[in-house]
Amino acid sequence: MRADLLTDAVDGLDEALAAVDGFDEALVGGLLRSRPGQADGPAGLADAVAGSPLASRVAEAAEKAAVGAAGEDHFVALAAARTALLGSVHDALTARIEEAVDRPRAEEGGAPPGGGEEHAANLRTAARSWLCDLARAGWQGIDHELVGGAAPVVSAMLPDPALRRPATLLDGFAAELAASCPGATLERVPVRRWADLWSRALLLTLPGASAAPAVTEVSGRLLPLGVDVQEHATAVQAQVHAVFEPADGGASRLVRASVSAPKPDTVVGAGLWQLLRPHMSLLGAVGEGRAVEVDAMPLTAEGDLLWDDTRARTGEPAEVFTTARVALPTAAAFPTAPLDRHPARIAVPVLLEGYAVEKEDDGTVAFEVAGRRLAVDTDRVPAAGPLTPEAVASSGACVALLRWDAGEFLLQPLTVERTVRKKAVAVHAGAWAGGTTDKAGVRAEKAATDAVKVLRERAGRLLRK
Repeated sequence: MRADLLTDAVDGLDEALAAVDGFDEALVGGLLRSRPGQADGPAGLADAVAGSPLASRVAEAAEKAAVGAAGEDHFVALAAARTALLGSVHDALTARIEEAVDRPRAEEGGAPPGGGEEHAANLRTAARSWLCDLARAGWQGIDHELVGGAAPVVSAMLPDPALRRPATLLDGFAAELAASCPGATLERVPVRRWADLWSRALLLTLPGASAAPAVTEVSGRLLPLGVDVQEHATAVQAQVHAVFEPADGGASRLVRASVSAPKPDTVVGAGLWQLLRPHMSLLGAVGEGRAVEVDAMPLTAEGDLLWDDTRARTGEPAEVFTTARVALPTAAAFPTAPLDRHPARIAVPVLLEGYAVEKEDDGTVAFEVAGRRLAVDTDRVPAAGPLTPEAVASSGACVALLRWDAGEFLLQPLTVERTVRKKAVAVHAGAWAGGTTDKAGVRAEKAATDAVKVLRERAGRLLRK
């Protein structure tokens, strides 16, 4: 891997992000009334897309926003320009990664847009109206009355499968805002995050934007590279990154397979696997270091397997580092859907070997690769497995997800190889996925079993009343 390409500046990136940041700052105070400097954010956005097909619409929207007269179409244009800029950043960073790892480029394009879904036009309009009211008020102007306006819209959207994606986003966004009301008293505003949620939600209200991606059925062999555990207070997801080898002999591809489950906040650590284990063909293979044979498994145009245990069976042993050294270099990624082109979503599996480890006094870890320093995000190492920051710091080889955050590329370790008594030993973040005899893992699983049992008993009593 050419680490120099990951540390060198990317042309135009700083300028694009500066335009996004300027608009995001304008959303903090709101776009209802003209204020000194308020026009700078929308105007900067318009300047940044001046050479694109969005130019005239965004220029008009910026002018209207500057005098507090922006309507729904204007806010949609501004959200589209912001999304397009972040998409260009995503594409530039992805191209730099592909060059650095010397891997086949992802195909251009993506899934075709879905249908218009005009049957839900009234609900989409209601959601769009609420989001525009948010932009006018700004994050410092939110209150419980304004934020509460999302509740009836979400309630009406959730029963419709075609609207579940924007409805879920609106529901979570409104909950975050409600927990921060009143906005006038906020000491710190999550400027980028709320602007991301606002712009994405606004574009998802457009006809066809939230349509399900195109799906095909594939058969072949799945070779896991590692698992990324994403945990929240009420939900958990295990996303397996893997190389897929088609049964028809076609080119191998990088894919993801995710399983998720709701969870109580008392279930943490290794206990999380207990909630996910109905999908044992996937998690068992990850934990045991085996391949998975899939037959007619649904696969989206973006490379996500829609996991169905009935279409999978555990295969032969497949050691992660062998997969990373032999199969990973020739595996191409799938294209990214337009609305998903955001730098925060970059997560590319890479193999690193022969690096030096730098460990700072504050516990941060970095790898020195070919004379270049790459930061390691050990905070992303899940507590649901034996992989620890200490194991990462003593490793000599690593399979990681290459991410981009806070202006630099970061490594999220999935599996490391370290020397123990003169023998190479692999330590996997997902080693406990299918079960464990590790003492710490067994204790966490027992605690989770007790917590889930109590919650089920309580739920049963409530249902019987």
